[in-house]
Amino acid sequence: MPSNDPQSKIDFTVDLNNLYREEAFTDIKVAAIRRLTPIKPDGSDDESRDPIFMAQTQLMSPSGPVLLQAILDAVTLEKAMEIFPKAMQIEMDKVIEKNKKEQGKDV
Repeated sequence: MPSNDPQSKIDFTVDLNNLYREEAFTDIKVAAIRRLTPIKPDGSDDESRDPIFMAQTQLMSPSGPVLLQAILDAVTLEKAMEIFPKAMQIEMDKVIEKNKKEQGKDV
């Protein structure tokens, strides 16, 4: 008898055309950058796709930690490190603007 539980209908199939190997880089101070290297199902590099670089940092606020993250427009680690500060500033500005709007709704 089929289940009506929505969780029983989740498709857990691995997308073999969208596989990545993940590497993490950090300065143990502010920057956390992940490089997602495209791979084929056999684990070899997929040279037909560019790597994806993701930036992440954490700020402390009176309400607790705030996670900032963004995809970096870079194809090398060096470029990712170069644009990391600006990308994090943009994300921080978005968080501040969102908080200002939410505070305005409460007033």
